[in-house]
Amino acid sequence: MKNKELFIIEGESKLSGRVAISGAKNAALPLLAASLLFDKGFKLQNVPRVTDIFTMLDLLNVIGTEHSWIGENTLLLEPGIKNQIAPYSIVEKMRASIYVLGPLVAKTGYAKVSFPGGCNFGPRPINFHLDGLKKLGVDINIEHGFIVAKARTLHGNEIVFEQKTVGGTIHLLMTASLIEDETILHNVALEPEVVQVAEFLKQAGAEISGIGSEVLRVRGKKSLTPPYKTRIIPDRIEAGTFLVMALATGSSIVVDNVIPEHVFTTIEKLKDAGAKIEISGSSVKIKPSEDYIMPLNIYTSPYPGFPTDMQAQFMAMLTVARGVSIIRETIYPSRFHHAYELQRMGADIEVKEGEAVVKGVEKLEGTVVNASDLRASASLVIAGLMAKGKTIVKNIYHLDRGYENFEHKLALLGAKIKRKKEV
Repeated sequence: MKNKELFIIEGESKLSGRVAISGAKNAALPLLAASLLFDKGFKLQNVPRVTDIFTMLDLLNVIGTEHSWIGENTLLLEPGIKNQIAPYSIVEKMRASIYVLGPLVAKTGYAKVSFPGGCNFGPRPINFHLDGLKKLGVDINIEHGFIVAKARTLHGNEIVFEQKTVGGTIHLLMTASLIEDETILHNVALEPEVVQVAEFLKQAGAEISGIGSEVLRVRGKKSLTPPYKTRIIPDRIEAGTFLVMALATGSSIVVDNVIPEHVFTTIEKLKDAGAKIEISGSSVKIKPSEDYIMPLNIYTSPYPGFPTDMQAQFMAMLTVARGVSIIRETIYPSRFHHAYELQRMGADIEVKEGEAVVKGVEKLEGTVVNASDLRASASLVIAGLMAKGKTIVKNIYHLDRGYENFEHKLALLGAKIKRKKEV
């Protein structure tokens, strides 16, 4: 049963101060799953304590990998495989659970993984994962809601992704790292999380070239040894969320622990909307240049384009922009559930297939809204901070999947936000 909690937000308050960004859960999750490739233990640093991480740790525990927290955000992993079945009760909670499939079958020759769950904003097929595994020699059958994978021996191959896929790239990269033949992956995703996984596997002994480009060549090893310590990169989506929040509320804040080039597109769009931004090392200072927000045209696309995971946050901000904004969602065309909740707060948004037209209004009004997914949750918090009066955001378990200590960080910036159990 999901935790029934909500946020109560008092709007129209300025933010100020500094906020430190946590590690990227979308980099940490595959590195946790990669533990199944190894026989030796290793440490991951800067791991965010968010629900998705705990879900992956629960799954790895069922399989046989043990873990312990050393300090607040460092994990010690002790790999082990005692069970090759990933049950629905865990896998349904998180799409990234699919990452254990390839490593398990590469290491043991067998895996049985339930179809994955996660955020609900339209179809996200796993055919790229399964088709790629088949090309590497894995026999795959669907039985009673489970993906059953078997392989006596795996072999390298040349794989061309029809479209860029972060999960598919990472999954096949991990699997290929235990195959002694060469595997060539074409049209791979370029996200920083993909780059971190590739560099990690290279440090573990796999021969990988083309990291950061659209073609990866992988020659794996029969046995890999993980680097003993790896630090998870900062979460670029969390960083972007706080930057948007600042401009949306007309506030000046400093966001620390950022890799600026990872949020370049977000920063450029914020400048177009009227933000003044100063970058100093790993810190980004943002403040408004005017007392209004300029409208934007946004077109989501794979990295280094505008991230789909920032679309909802920008939409919340643009509800009060001076003019009409157009948001085209090319990654997940149905990812607009948050628009209907923003309408309940007085936003003027017309939703079409793959596009939203946002006409700026003078002010949002606080009300009760329901979060539908992880980033929608963040957008509704932003809207609540902007709105007049009290906003209640329900179903915040979605937000807890990807944001660490979110309300505490906000409170330190001066936001009036409280978490309460839903009655």
